[in-house]
Amino acid sequence: MVDKVSAEKRSQIMSAIRSKDTKPEVFLRKALWKKGLRFRVQYGKEKIDIAFPSKRVAVFVDGCFWHGCPIHTPKSNIQYWEPKLLRNIKRAEAKDLRLKKEGWIVLHFWEHEIINTDKLVTCIENSLKHRGTIT
Repeated sequence: MVDKVSAEKRSQIMSAIRSKDTKPEVFLRKALWKKGLRFRVQYGKEKIDIAFPSKRVAVFVDGCFWHGCPIHTPKSNIQYWEPKLLRNIKRAEAKDLRLKKEGWIVLHFWEHEIINTDKLVTCIENSLKHRGTIT
């Protein structure tokens, strides 16, 4: 399928897509901060979205489109997008495996789940408690 926009316009659209400080990430970070939880952003070589290094808890906020959410799949040009998105999924799995080998608890939340921050904050707090007292 041929792209419906010019190469220049497509480049402009793609360059506007953020890889960090996305709205869902910021929304979750504000909820965690409000609960008194302190964390690092884009931490380490793995670029953990929200990291609690002393407890080795890594939190990733996955964009539905780019990380292959089963609810929000591409509706058009599937032959183009499927291999690209599959590579993203495999890359994330490899990152998770590396972190787990280093003793990290790895949590992933879809961007559409960020609406209910109370539930997510509780999940993160429970992971931190599993590692000892929350700091």
